[in-house]
This record gives sequence, structure tokens and C-alpha cells, in this order.
Amino acid sequence: MAFFRTLGGKGSRPLSGDKMGLCKIEGMITDAREVTDFLRELREDDSVKGVVLRIDSPGGAVAPSQELYQAVKALAQIKPVVVSMGTAAASGGYYAAAPATLIVANSGSITGSIGVRAEYVNLQGLLEKLGLKTDLLATGKFKAAGSPTTPLTPEQRAYLMALIMDLHQQFVADVAEARKLPLEAVEKVADGRAFTGRQAQQLGLVDKLGGLETASATLREMVKLPEKASVLEGPEKKLPLLPRLLGATLSALAQALTDAPERAASPGSALILEYRQ
Repeated sequence: MAFFRTLGGKGSRPLSGDKMGLCKIEGMITDAREVTDFLRELREDDSVKGVVLRIDSPGGAVAPSQELYQAVKALAQIKPVVVSMGTAAASGGYYAAAPATLIVANSGSITGSIGVRAEYVNLQGLLEKLGLKTDLLATGKFKAAGSPTTPLTPEQRAYLMALIMDLHQQFVADVAEARKLPLEAVEKVADGRAFTGRQAQQLGLVDKLGGLETASATLREMVKLPEKASVLEGPEKKLPLLPRLLGATLSALAQALTDAPERAASPGSALILEYRQ
């Protein structure tokens, strides 16, 4: 058992005493499960008195960003959550931060960027130059909206814009509720603009300026934890046993072989809706 425990990587677990949690949200937000599972673990662990949420993300997909928001909100209702913004905590990254007890950002952190973006690639002109034509069959006039081989009709464009605006309104309403700001005040800054940490503080989107050390010290003061209190850090990056035994190179190869069939078989349009900077 001692041998297998050494394979677990960073994020060793203190066994006893009051602790501070440290949860990291890093990179593009495409799947929230690992982070939400760890946040639930921190919420249910009575020895964890408060949590620092370190965010370094430009945002990502809509639904995972909302799942992070809900998980942080549930945790903050039980124990203090202090956000520490790194290089960026924008769009979906800010969405995740909004329901925290307190938000700390570096003066040069990039945050805000409240809004929804959609990417639509039309390959029709390229296909015509190559002498290729496509026939698209669909069960309704909106089913093919966002296909890369046909231009959007006015009706399809209006339909997709309605989807985008509904997602945007959800984002704005959640930020206003979480930050206890008037809806109108959030709407004024929710035009996709990114802000520095200093600008965001002036707008009420951030509470305090500082780095991870400032956020950690603030949390320890809030929950009366000593400076040398244990830290429960995660989520751990979980890898299958065989790649851990054989090394990173084989791990990368195995992952590529695993992902390739999924990418090749993935259906759907080229339209991508995101809370992303």
C-alpha cells in the first residue's frame, strides 16, 4: 500500500487537525467534474475550515462554468471561500469566482469579460474552390443551423442569437445575485470587456488586491487558522495505474490513442457556445 500511495503525485492529504483547502481551476474550462468533486469533498470535510480557490483560466464551455458556479456557491454557504485570481479569471473563470465569500485579484490579473461568444466557421467557399458540394438533410429548418457547409439564413441567425442572449442573461443574473450588485450595474459592464484586477475592484467585481499569499492570509484570519495550518490541495490529476508506472511518454501516447476515435466519431455542427475571453 505504501508503494501505491507514492504514485498519487502531489496533493498529499494531512491526516488530522484543522486545515485550509486549496482548490485550483486552471486552463480552459471544458469539464468541471474533477473540481466539483473536490469542492464537495472540501465542503463535507469538517476539518477544513475554509477554502482558497485559485483561478487561472480564460473561461470555457457554458455548462461546466455554471457547474463550477453552483459548486462554489454551495461551498460558500457552509464555509468561507476566498478566490485568488492568477493571470486570468475571465468569463467562465469569473463566473466560477462570483459566488465566493471574497475575491482577491492581482492588480494586473485579467478578469470580467462577462458575455457569451459563438464561433461559426463557414467552409462553403473553400469547398467550392475544391470542386466539392454537400447535401445537407435535416428534420427542421433550425436543425442544421451552424453547419460549416451552409450559410446561416436570417431565421437561423435570429434563433442562434436568441440562444446566446439567454445564456448571457443567465450569466449576468448569476453575477448580480452572487456579488449582491444591482442587475443594471452588471449589465453596464457585461459587454464582453475584460478588466484589470484594479479596474474590477473599482467596479465591485473584485473585493481586494493581492496575490495567493494575500488570499491565504485573509482566509486564515477569517477562520482563525495558524499560519502553519495544514493545506488540503487538489484536485489531484488522476492517471491510470499503467501510465504512472511506465512514465509520461507512454501516458501521452495512450491518451492520444484513446482520444483519437472519439474525435473522429464526434458529430455536431461547427458552432461552439462559450463563456470565454
